[in-house]
Amino acid sequence: MIDETDEPLYPSVEKLVQEIVAINHAWKVACELFGQNSHLSTSSRDLKTCLQVRLLRSYSPEQVYLIEDKQSEGEPLYSLRLREPIGNRLYAEHLPMRVAKEVLADKELEQFQKI
Repeated sequence: MIDETDEPLYPSVEKLVQEIVAINHAWKVACELFGQNSHLSTSSRDLKTCLQVRLLRSYSPEQVYLIEDKQSEGEPLYSLRLREPIGNRLYAEHLPMRVAKEVLADKELEQFQKI
């Protein structure tokens, strides 16, 4: 029997978190070098969002959930909180609330938030 987590179509939670973190760093560098509206910046940002949605849909609520980041300044953000640390990480970066409302159904938003 094939373990789905070994297949490229079913990445493990660890692999998804690693990819989200790497893409988030690439996005920040692209913004600094080329501006927030450059193709590389927007593509990186959108890829990070897609990976975060995939993480939530695949591993919530058992391994990850959304929680409002009350310490963030500016735009309201969710943190993707990991139930168990992966490496030294407890979060899979931030997702703006407005973006979460655009890419997730209301039922999903409710399901993915810690109650």
